[in-house]
Amino acid sequence: MRKRKRGLWGAGVLAGVLLLGACGDPGSGGGGGGAVPADLPDATGRATGPAAAPESPAPPSATTRQRAARNAPDTPDAPDKPSPKVLYLGDSLAMENQDVLGAQLKDRLGARYRSAPYSGTTLCDYLDGTGKDSLVPDKDKAAALVRAQRPDYVVLQFWGNAWGYTPCMDGITYDKQRAKYFDRYAADARRLAAQIRGAGGGRTRVVWVLQGPDPITPDRVRRVNAIYQAQARASGGLVADAGKAVAPGADRYTWVEKLPCTAYEREHSAYCTEPGAGLTALHRDKDYLHFCLAPTTARSRPCPVRSPGIRRLTSVITERIRADLR
Repeated sequence: MRKRKRGLWGAGVLAGVLLLGACGDPGSGGGGGGAVPADLPDATGRATGPAAAPESPAPPSATTRQRAARNAPDTPDAPDKPSPKVLYLGDSLAMENQDVLGAQLKDRLGARYRSAPYSGTTLCDYLDGTGKDSLVPDKDKAAALVRAQRPDYVVLQFWGNAWGYTPCMDGITYDKQRAKYFDRYAADARRLAAQIRGAGGGRTRVVWVLQGPDPITPDRVRRVNAIYQAQARASGGLVADAGKAVAPGADRYTWVEKLPCTAYEREHSAYCTEPGAGLTALHRDKDYLHFCLAPTTARSRPCPVRSPGIRRLTSVITERIRADLR
């Protein structure tokens, strides 16, 4: 299987995917250009962020400097309801996003936050009962964490591991067993939502994060997103279409490496990587899946550098929770 993937993505791509979580897919597909996406306003509608000028002449505090290093806005919002408690679970995308999402949730919503992502995982890894055939230990299963943390929201971000990396999928892959793959994925979504709801006593809401375009199997991610949307409707969950923020406005499911800078990115130079061309990079060269602009490492980690794609994704997730608090 890896030989086939190597042929499709090239040795450099495969190495990057394996290092950051082995979440890619086999198959064939394509990418393309597109129109300018809508800007991503902060929850306040103001131009806040790590590079925004402070509102007072006092020098920035250590906390402010730490926020800037994490891509976080400096100005918190005041939600109408008490500060939410948020749990973030997922695969290598969640692994690289986790610090930035936590900073945005805390600064914008005053949220209490916990994350427990594991690279290379899919929904079944977080189910109770998968035992040794899971990449997630029992203490970090979704239901166990919900019982311990009692969150208001559980944010789930999974690309939809489709090529047999995680043992709990029992070897079911998208390219060889397409119908069985989707049936199993939908069943796991139902089970996971039920386990989270049961562990939370019916008060915890699941936020299903929709994924961005997949250049290798473009229809697969469309159908995975449809599963997430259907499950949200069926069980009172929420949908955060973060993937739309990293796709061309003209085509939600066309993959691109770069997009035109938003107004925020133009005002904050760290997020507009090619200001002369008015473009910003979403991915590193030859890594079609991840959004961290730092080189991959043998050990998965939160992204250590400011990355426009990550800020776009986490801004949408934060805004979706903020909207639900109104």
